[in-house]
Amino acid sequence: MRILVVTQYFWPENFQINDLVLGFKQTGHDVQIMTGIPNYPTGRFFPGYGLLKPLKEKFAGMTVLRVPLIPRGKGQGWRLALNYISFVVSGSLLGPLLCRGPYDLIFVFEPSPITVGLPALLIKKLTGVPLMFWVQDLWPESLSATGAVRSKWILELVRHVARQIYSGCDRILIQSRAFVEPIVALGIDAKRLLYFPNSAEELYRPLVLEPEAPERSQVPSGFVVMFAGNIGAAQDFGTILTAAELLRKIPSIHWIIIGDGRMWQWVQEEVRKRHLHDTVHLLGRYPQEAMPRYFALADVLLVTLRRDPIFAFTIPSKLQSYLACGKPVIAALDGEGARIIEEAQAGFSAPAEAPAELAAAVSAMYHLTESGRLAMGKRARNYFERHFERSLLLTHLDGWMRELKQDSADA
Repeated sequence: MRILVVTQYFWPENFQINDLVLGFKQTGHDVQIMTGIPNYPTGRFFPGYGLLKPLKEKFAGMTVLRVPLIPRGKGQGWRLALNYISFVVSGSLLGPLLCRGPYDLIFVFEPSPITVGLPALLIKKLTGVPLMFWVQDLWPESLSATGAVRSKWILELVRHVARQIYSGCDRILIQSRAFVEPIVALGIDAKRLLYFPNSAEELYRPLVLEPEAPERSQVPSGFVVMFAGNIGAAQDFGTILTAAELLRKIPSIHWIIIGDGRMWQWVQEEVRKRHLHDTVHLLGRYPQEAMPRYFALADVLLVTLRRDPIFAFTIPSKLQSYLACGKPVIAALDGEGARIIEEAQAGFSAPAEAPAELAAAVSAMYHLTESGRLAMGKRARNYFERHFERSLLLTHLDGWMRELKQDSADA
């Protein structure tokens, strides 16, 4: 099949869609990608990129067509809005000119914003090609949950836009089964929804590091609780730091934080204020391919989210990577993510925004025998292979795409 992928974010930015398009190619499809100029998460164009360069390049032999946008900067509301709107405008104006096809399918990746679907809908209208839309974040719910937008009339406007985008899609893929209800509430037929969770790249697997591995010098000896990913408001670092304070009496417990984001400086300052520098360690951001090596040094991996209905619906994408590496997991969140950990028997869960419960979960994992933690890690990997394994999900998706192509041809 000839597939046009529309995504605001793409390589060298680190998003699930990078691996998915590699999967498309491995399955034998001919793929082109329309995307923006890379600037996430730093808010600045990546080295070698600018507003109008390059507009065309190659990724693993596939053509990447880039449209200009305004970088997201430090993530302020107005700057993010400009970033989102600029992609819609340039994608709508230049997309039909750059993406001439012919195509059998348009595939949209939507982690945020949902407006990424607007240029794709225009291309669909001009070409008649069916459109498949992969929902990672619910809008407008994610806007209100993060506090990015509080105005009721703006949220209602976004809800209207979401309804129009969903209505224009032939199939809607959802990364969490809990997404069904809020999307159906917008008037969308549930028969058009398909559950397609995130997987994890094949590099995520259980590892044992060599004794002289350089990563060992960065991680203190003791019991290691490791968080990896975005350091933002949604991840509720206040709860993590308070739990670390509650467990200060066990100095061998170390909290390792890998990543960056808008809250990084706040976390650094809070560590100083709370005198946690001996037990909370911010290592900064590392490339994706390095992460399994750091995970190998953890005793338990940590995933957290704030208390909000939208976050209870969501399966954090890092959860699949954690499970794939065969490590126990502590999930300090509500809803789907916690349910998966409990169903997999791969760790402990605590409610969102409950530092005492998180501290209790870490303490329980600390006092568990090493063999008990190893058994949890094995169950984590087994659950990943049964529910989230890459080739399994690609097979499902390939069947749905071919079915949609045939339905479109028969219509």
